[in-house]
Amino acid sequence: MEIKEMVAAARKAQVIYDEYFDQEKADLVVKLTAKAMFDNADELARMAHTETQMGNYKDKRTKVLNKSKGLWNDLKGKKSMGLISIDEVTNLMEIAKPIGVVAGIIPMTNPVVTVMSKVMFALKTKNAIIVSPHPKAKNTCVHTVKLIKEAICSHNVPEDLVQIIDEPTLEKTQELMHECDVVVATGGMPMVKSAYSSGKPSFGVGAGNVQVIIDRYIDLDEAAEKIITGRSFDNGIICSGEQSFIYPQEEKEDVFAAFMRHGAYIAPEADREKLVNTLFVNGSINRDIVGQDVFVIAKKAGIQIPENTRVIVIEAKGVGEEDIISKEKMCPVLAAFPYKFFEEAIEIAKTNLNLEGSGHTAAIHSNNQANIIKAGSELAVSRLIVNAPSATTAGGSLQNGLPVTNTLGCGSWGNNSISENFTYKHLLNITHIAPLSARMHVPTDEEIWYS
Repeated sequence: MEIKEMVAAARKAQVIYDEYFDQEKADLVVKLTAKAMFDNADELARMAHTETQMGNYKDKRTKVLNKSKGLWNDLKGKKSMGLISIDEVTNLMEIAKPIGVVAGIIPMTNPVVTVMSKVMFALKTKNAIIVSPHPKAKNTCVHTVKLIKEAICSHNVPEDLVQIIDEPTLEKTQELMHECDVVVATGGMPMVKSAYSSGKPSFGVGAGNVQVIIDRYIDLDEAAEKIITGRSFDNGIICSGEQSFIYPQEEKEDVFAAFMRHGAYIAPEADREKLVNTLFVNGSINRDIVGQDVFVIAKKAGIQIPENTRVIVIEAKGVGEEDIISKEKMCPVLAAFPYKFFEEAIEIAKTNLNLEGSGHTAAIHSNNQANIIKAGSELAVSRLIVNAPSATTAGGSLQNGLPVTNTLGCGSWGNNSISENFTYKHLLNITHIAPLSARMHVPTDEEIWYS
């Protein structure tokens, strides 16, 4: 089917869905979508790993299980259509309406959960969606959509409400972005830029380069385990995964000892150049190491690492442009930076983020609320993760207040339209009904200017 035919069919299906599905019916469909992913997590994880050759099966399975639960838990009970609010003082009313047809652009790094979240957001808001997968993850995406459609078809959901381009090309994706009503682009920066150039409202993501500040007076073993867990999860392909840790200089011995106890290999000077040249080619990340485990990276670099290694740590020789290791590394490798005082830690994080990752995410392990707020105030990021693995919680968690998603906005810092986690509310048009209210006090000129 041609793209224009797919969009035309989606528009017809969306009108039917909008007319016949109320909040209860739509929410049931959303729940069934999540449950289908939860029930098939094992198969989908194996398929994604086999097809993309990135990450690992175990973490992909965990990702599908946790995201499906988290998404449904986050979405259930929330109003997403019709009258969604009335202000008791102003009488201002908000009426939520669907946008129409969503173009969901899917990366190869997270094919299952990104399809799932975008479909759930569309169904929650009574929109149609056409999925455009990365060519190297198309089979996984097609099967994911097939399972979703099988789960919801018995509830009279129109067949063409959820569609997928089964043989994706750049040309087809670009045409879809021009024909749809809104674009949600998760993927590399060229694709995001293309979405913003499509002429349609678009939500994109920015590059990640999560800087982690380790404060003084904390449990170093606890922090090391969380940082390593985040960095090693799915072999480091998640954009919100930890990239560098910034530690108190006088605690170097204790910090590194804690990291080693939890599976870090601290690269000696003799290994450094081999590793850096393996990670980066002509100033850019080596695609052959993206999402690969530490032993593949070590073998490519020609070095030996212990059997229990979970991450490789490389000590930085400079900050930002002074050392390429300051950039994003989409594999289980961390850069380490010492600092003398807390303000210097923030400056190191700022410098590295200015090089790459501005607007995305940073993390801190601290018991000092003033330092936590200081980092949040001074770093140009949309999320600051506190005392938790950034990779698995920046996209929302059952234990934090961030909306569960796989699309993380980076604000103007990252050339994005939003500086928050993308969720269902971004797929709504809102009509504001604004009567005059007798409950509102009309101030006099004196009250406005002199009180």
